[in-house]
Amino acid sequence: MRRLVYYIATTLDGFIAGPDGADPTGPGGFWPVPEDYIAHLVAEYPETLPGPAREALSVTAEGTRFDTVLEGRKSYGIGLAAGVTDAYPHLRHLVFSRTLKESPDPRVELVADDPVETVRELKRQEGKDIWLLGGAALAESLYGEIDALILKVGPLTVGNGIPLFSREAAFDPRTWELVDHTVLKSGALFLTYTRAGG
Repeated sequence: MRRLVYYIATTLDGFIAGPDGADPTGPGGFWPVPEDYIAHLVAEYPETLPGPAREALSVTAEGTRFDTVLEGRKSYGIGLAAGVTDAYPHLRHLVFSRTLKESPDPRVELVADDPVETVRELKRQEGKDIWLLGGAALAESLYGEIDALILKVGPLTVGNGIPLFSREAAFDPRTWELVDHTVLKSGALFLTYTRAGG
């Protein structure tokens, strides 16, 4: 069965973006993107690079982990604001929104249905794992469906911002088993966890 994997960059203090929700790696962003970090993404997670980055880096690898990406409207809006209607044309791209009535791109599927039921249906289908891109509100709504976490931990703290899961997330402790880790010279960590007992 396919798994739902929350593959996300986080600071040491657990934030995925600043308080404004803007792209932390974009122009004026605070996130360091050293060469070894990019090289690791290209080697291990090529399908998670946005289309423009893949083109700039001459990445053509299909990737072995994901064939579907899920994101919320706010995360999708970051790309739209930059003029990118489909950042992942090489993946099946679903955007969860009850406010967008028409997709800005024919390859992007808008989903107004319950995210949990949608993910359960996706898990029953054939294919590679499903990448939960974010944001925090969608991750919160899918908290119980997440089978694995891949945390790209940057060597920085920000003090405040958007946490891994929405600030409105319920208190629901879960344990995770560390199954893989990579430490880069630049200080970034790639930590892979699977849900304990699952």
